[in-house]
Amino acid sequence: MKQPASLFDRLWDGHEIARLGSGSALIAIDRIFLHERTGAAALRSLAEAGREVVDPNRVFAVADHIVDTRPGRTDQTLMPGGQAFISETRAAAKAAGIRFFDVNDPDQGIVHVISPELGIILPGCTLIAPDSHTCTQGAFGALAWGIGSSEAEHAMAAGTLRLKKPKSMRVSFSGSLAQGVTPKDMIIQLIALHGAAGGKGHAVEFAGDAVMALDMEGRMTLCNMATEFSAMSGFIAPDEKTFAYLKGRQYAPTSDLWDQALAQWQSLKSDDGAVFDSEIVLDANAIAPMVSWGTSPESSVRIEGRVPDNAGVRALEYMALDKGQALQGLKIDAAFIGSCTNSRLSDLRRASHMLKGKKIAPGIKAICVPGSSRVKRAAEAEGIDKIFVEAGFEWRESGCSMCFYAGGESFAANSRVISTTNRNFESRQGPNVKTHIASPETVVASAIHGAISDPRKFS
Repeated sequence: MKQPASLFDRLWDGHEIARLGSGSALIAIDRIFLHERTGAAALRSLAEAGREVVDPNRVFAVADHIVDTRPGRTDQTLMPGGQAFISETRAAAKAAGIRFFDVNDPDQGIVHVISPELGIILPGCTLIAPDSHTCTQGAFGALAWGIGSSEAEHAMAAGTLRLKKPKSMRVSFSGSLAQGVTPKDMIIQLIALHGAAGGKGHAVEFAGDAVMALDMEGRMTLCNMATEFSAMSGFIAPDEKTFAYLKGRQYAPTSDLWDQALAQWQSLKSDDGAVFDSEIVLDANAIAPMVSWGTSPESSVRIEGRVPDNAGVRALEYMALDKGQALQGLKIDAAFIGSCTNSRLSDLRRASHMLKGKKIAPGIKAICVPGSSRVKRAAEAEGIDKIFVEAGFEWRESGCSMCFYAGGESFAANSRVISTTNRNFESRQGPNVKTHIASPETVVASAIHGAISDPRKFS
């Protein structure tokens, strides 16, 4: 009798070409995405070795990481030498015959935003990119994970990667989210409870009523931070929401091929009785808006909480906080809405609804960076940009922007920022910048009040 299989079993087994011993296997790679920070190096190394991209139609590249997001941008960047990264990736992509989403391409944007928008990621696929947040795309029932440039080079040449099979984990969220609580709070709560290393060595399936109630953009937010949980990847079984989202998108199958694909996609789920190496169950009803206090996503508490008594000295010194200190009311200098975690249209809609008719506090530097050019155009068509600008936010072109500091634009040194990004490491958003990660709702409430604020008390 056939053993019940998990979704991960199906994704892995469907791509396993050969078992290589010691738990490793040769895995078929369906899609590869490059960005301008590392893409040129991988393509150049491949060419210098005399090898070609085995299937250029399955490889994509984009300018998103260091591209300028200020209006009227060109190849020029604030990062020293950044222009060369862009121009070299453009030339290498053209030479290799792969699709490059250039600086001002109408489909340009953060890789993990544009891939779903265009239907490049599909249920059952394997997708890799030299970016740890590639796991975002597991929201579509795919196995997507971050790699290094040398692995990208190998996959482009061979269409495969050698991979050690991770253990399996299921994280289930029962119940439903309260008003003002978001998928960002769900994943931060998981990491705060089980640690930044809680998913190490595992591929994580997110499941449960609260997960399946999320729309696709919420699911992407949840899967995005699986890497902050140290998981190899995070993914969610596809359902009717997934299929409706993908139908008609540029790279999605059409006509008879769509029907064939759909029949296969509907089998991508965990069987009743499937066995996991580890299981975690959380009550979604008990989750509150979360905010980080330290220099790791695990250093987070409910927004009404306080810095814990066991907080590490280094984190406290860097963040200029004390044990037992309340986070609500803590003055901020800046607010950021963007990143591959929370820069999609639904994020901007919710934020603009809270901002409408209001102004941010005096002295706050506030920036909104849409996740893609398509998101930006759609938001502008709805008048969302005007709401942000009238409230006091800067409205930018799409890209990673100040989600991370790579020698280019950053927030002022030593400033305190409330941010929708996914990481709060030391100097993540600029030299000695103190980043508090939170949901878009919490960022907006805090920007208006000039201090970390509970979005549930927003008025």
